[in-house]
Amino acid sequence: MEEKKVDIIDNVNTYLSFKLKDEYFATNVKKVLTILEMKPITKVPNSPDYMRGVINLRGNVLSVIDMRLKFGMPTTEFTTETCIIVINIEIDNEELQLGILVDAVDEVLEIKDSEIGESPSIGTKYKNEFLQGMYKLEDGFIMLLDIDQIFKTEDTILNKEAESLVGLVDITES
Repeated sequence: MEEKKVDIIDNVNTYLSFKLKDEYFATNVKKVLTILEMKPITKVPNSPDYMRGVINLRGNVLSVIDMRLKFGMPTTEFTTETCIIVINIEIDNEELQLGILVDAVDEVLEIKDSEIGESPSIGTKYKNEFLQGMYKLEDGFIMLLDIDQIFKTEDTILNKEAESLVGLVDITES
């Protein structure tokens, strides 16, 4: 009897990596709409600290979340590398655009499913449900984020509240 070899399909996904402080994170590029240079952000009254405010993106109000603050890191001064990654997230079957403020965009990575390690069950300061896994580098790891899980209902509500402020807050393009 002839033996058949079964090819195991090793899917390859593309990720955009970015830096926060000294740590590297990545999100699937399917979630990324665009990357913007830093621009003035209008603060929304009574919003959580990690919500830096809103910007005008092609006539639409876009909430901007500071990922450092969202992950409990100290805030920092903006540099020439600081940017806003505009992402598309899905929450409760509703698509929503959100801007995430990061220290720097690093690179686009092609990662095979077999190269993704499991998230540690202990010893990480980030909730496991936020992580799809870990990608090993020569001298460390890149945490692969489940961006939809990070921004649950609270940020959906914040974005809707921000949209309702159109006309109350001046967010004209600069």
